[in-house]
Amino acid sequence: MSPTMSTANSIGDQLRMWRQRRRLSQLELACDADISARHVSFLETGRSQPSREMLLRLAERLAIPLRERNPLLLCAGFAPVYSERRLDDPALQQARKAMELVLVGHEPYPALAIDRHWSLVSANAAVSPLLVGIAPRLLEPPMNVLRIGLHPEGLAPRVENFGEWRSHLLSRLRHQIDATGDPVLVELLAELESYPFAETVDHGNRVEDYGGVVVPLRLRTDQGVMSFFSTTTVFGTPLDITLAELAIESMFPADPQTAQMLASAARGKTAL
Repeated sequence: MSPTMSTANSIGDQLRMWRQRRRLSQLELACDADISARHVSFLETGRSQPSREMLLRLAERLAIPLRERNPLLLCAGFAPVYSERRLDDPALQQARKAMELVLVGHEPYPALAIDRHWSLVSANAAVSPLLVGIAPRLLEPPMNVLRIGLHPEGLAPRVENFGEWRSHLLSRLRHQIDATGDPVLVELLAELESYPFAETVDHGNRVEDYGGVVVPLRLRTDQGVMSFFSTTTVFGTPLDITLAELAIESMFPADPQTAQMLASAARGKTAL
């Protein structure tokens, strides 16, 4: 059962819940959807029933995840619109190839693909050397990227600026929960927040000034400290739930030394 269906039964209840989650008034949603505030009120109270087109328009304006739009349509008496295929489905073959091209094309810099729960879907060759020393149980599938990054037996002991990096990752996760209401992510957040964290011994507890642009990951390796910043890439205008929930995290060197170490490692001259 979706998080929407578990907390709201009628179509009006669900529309109201998503509007409130987006912190919009009825008037603000009405203006955005080019309808009257009165009509929004009637839809939420059940005095009017939305057409399929109106429901899809409101779902788009409310940025409702594709996974939640199908239950919304079913609740209103309409057939689902969005498919959900496995990534190895032949219909997604070209999308899978595109993802792998992005990952491989990003080498010698690390890049990985994750699903909506931050489970690893795929990664390029530059990622594996960064995972040396991590507890084997954390690397068993499904590998959760956030768990690996913050667990005491994961990357955490090697992150120079762990305080600000932890804060950054947890902030991203909270924002995702706020946007989706996903109960699996709520459980993941509780787990990550339960990991021991001693601020008094944290080398990166003070947020450095990086021009106010990015929060880097500063990772200790045998060759020295490597510094990364990352970007997130998603598929444009997806109509499949799997593709809509897929993201590619691409890491870039934040300084010349890191770029040189990655290039040397790719040529096989050094190990990270």
